[in-house]
Amino acid sequence: MIVLVDYNLNQEAIRFYGIIVSRGWLEIVSIQLVTFADVGLPADSDDRIVWRFAQAKRMLLLTANRNAKGEDSLERVMREENTPTSLPIITIGDSERLSEYGYRESCVERLLEIVFDIQDYLGVGRLFIP
Repeated sequence: MIVLVDYNLNQEAIRFYGIIVSRGWLEIVSIQLVTFADVGLPADSDDRIVWRFAQAKRMLLLTANRNAKGEDSLERVMREENTPTSLPIITIGDSERLSEYGYRESCVERLLEIVFDIQDYLGVGRLFIP
């Protein structure tokens, strides 16, 4: 599973990946974290472009701050374009706590649970972690 990490979470992605590697999760699950830069998306891409890109490439989107304001807000795009086969958007519930190792670890564990059971989460729209 490829996880597209929102542009404002690049540092956290490195930390998340460190937890995944150090805990040996890569031996159990195939997961790759990619940034906007890795896939050629501009940091200022609007939510509709990001949503469509992630769905077309069958990537989970990991975000912390996409909002519900405007025609191209992530919330609105989800409501308009979500289908029973759409991958969920993974939203960090409290991005201010990402500086806490335990919170980051809980986020990673929940993300991995979702990846393991992805079929159970198709079409749900948004999932908050941890």
